[in-house]
Amino acid sequence: MLNSLDLEGRPQDTRVVVAMSGGVDSSATAALLKSQGYDVVGITLQLYDHGAAMHRKGACCAGRDIHDARDVAQRIGIPHYVLDYESKFREQVIDNFAASYALGETPVPCIECNRSVKFKDLLTTARELGAQALATGHYVASRHLGNGSRSMVCAADSDRDQSYFLFATTQDQLNYLRFPLGDMSKPQTRELARQFGLSVADKQDSQDICFVPTGRYTDIVEKLKPNAMEPGDIVDTDGHVIGRHHGIAHFTIGQRRGLGIAASAPLYVIRLDAEARRVVVGPREALRMHRITLRDVNWIGGGTIDAAIGDGLEIFVRVRSTRPPQPAWLRKTAHGYEVELVGGEEGVSPGQGPRARWRFHQECCG
Repeated sequence: MLNSLDLEGRPQDTRVVVAMSGGVDSSATAALLKSQGYDVVGITLQLYDHGAAMHRKGACCAGRDIHDARDVAQRIGIPHYVLDYESKFREQVIDNFAASYALGETPVPCIECNRSVKFKDLLTTARELGAQALATGHYVASRHLGNGSRSMVCAADSDRDQSYFLFATTQDQLNYLRFPLGDMSKPQTRELARQFGLSVADKQDSQDICFVPTGRYTDIVEKLKPNAMEPGDIVDTDGHVIGRHHGIAHFTIGQRRGLGIAASAPLYVIRLDAEARRVVVGPREALRMHRITLRDVNWIGGGTIDAAIGDGLEIFVRVRSTRPPQPAWLRKTAHGYEVELVGGEEGVSPGQGPRARWRFHQECCG
């Protein structure tokens, strides 16, 4: 268990803002820091119209969660504020989410939420409140490097590691953020919450996409980007039409189920051509890719990315949150940066957030 936030001064003289979602992780984080003597302030973000999602199990940041966060704050005796970030969240996350699907991509809204809302606007608010750090309940850790900066480190519990969702965290943000649960497992967190008498100790983990109360993300896409629901052709890798679809937003790279095509061998979604409204399908072996072109690269490895890469940097890459890291090489190209996967990888989809780590102490970068 982390007993220090690597902050100067005595805990009782140190203010820390905790991002409280109403779940057990952020609640335990707030209670832990309060017990260690820190001047803790809890902040909960209202991110969307939570009326429809208020009673749905697995929905985060909804009305029930705001109530739970307030209850925990009262229990442990800290001030608690709810900030209305609905317009920011809609513009930065929901609109981009729908636009990405309309382009034939498979976005990860949690990444964009962390990048453009939680670790941007909320971090600014924490500083305005005079806090020396913003703490969250994410399962990831950071370590002081001795040069005034911090490195991001994968969580001790690999099954809970959330570094994939935080790849866009900048160095400035990382220096200010703290992750007290990085060295703990989920059962340990729940036990900690029970010891503090928190009502959320056994609360179900949030699941799915928080702003989709029905669980059908296509409802959001259809409302905001109806062109993503226009019908089109399903074609094989040779361009032959073998079926029809009701919108490319229903598909993602690597998908097998729901194609509605009878074939002698399993077919998978190989590529999405949004402009032509075509879904390209083929055999599983056609899914394997060896090279990935990167965009929106975020480097937190110290120095400059070009100096670190040189003629090629040996790394480990996770292309999806559920996939184990794979050996790869990071190289600079005439048009940006490229990852060469040593053994190849299946189901690589535009819009995902490949996260790389290197060196033996598992620093992480995006």
